Amino acid sequence: MLEAHDLRAGYGRIPVLHGVRFDMAPGEFTGILGRNGMGKTTLLRSLIGELPLTGGSLTFDGHDIGALAPHARARHGMGFVPQGRQIFPALTVAENLRMGCVKNLREASARIAEVLAVFPRLKRLLDRPGGSLSGGEQQLLALARCLCGNPQLMLLDEPTEGIQPSICDEIVEALQTLRSSHGIAILLVEQDIEFLCSLSDRILVLEKGALIADIPTASTTAQEIAQRYGGLQS
Repeated sequence: MLEAHDLRAGYGRIPVLHGVRFDMAPGEFTGILGRNGMGKTTLLRSLIGELPLTGGSLTFDGHDIGALAPHARARHGMGFVPQGRQIFPALTVAENLRMGCVKNLREASARIAEVLAVFPRLKRLLDRPGGSLSGGEQQLLALARCLCGNPQLMLLDEPTEGIQPSICDEIVEALQTLRSSHGIAILLVEQDIEFLCSLSDRILVLEKGALIADIPTASTTAQEIAQRYGGLQS
């Protein structure tokens, strides 16, 4: 589904990504682990098109998308939930979800109903302004809004940051539902190794803008990853 070859990107004259190379299959869950400042968010922003590539190539579902704008990548089937959620605080929950359906507004009601089946907590909050929700509820809304765009691949940046444990459990349950019933692939940046291992098929370790390890979670425990790479969490 996704092929990243020798990706390079940065800010002005400051390079951040140094030849990142990996691929993802349809329906695969891939985690990204690394210290702050190692390039995790830069990688996601480069994949979605918020940050231009300075080198390398990017193919999604057989299409070269390396030069496309973010909205064009979204139309190809990519979705992004940024760190900090970035919902529309003055809009209601229902209006936020409708904004996620801009690719096909004629089917918005049906799509929103499907999404609410995955995020049932939001059903009773539809008339509430997004800014009045708790941090955890806003994170659920950000995930649900992204899903309204019917993506094949979701890019998630620190979805559990500052979220209470009960909401984290709901996020895990929702993402597992997306895997089993919707076949969506997810690329997940997260500091919580237990959370990463509970969802990911493999974990990529990013250090100084380069991938230094590709760890299959089926044969490695969270404790083993923490012992070997735990210093990359913070």
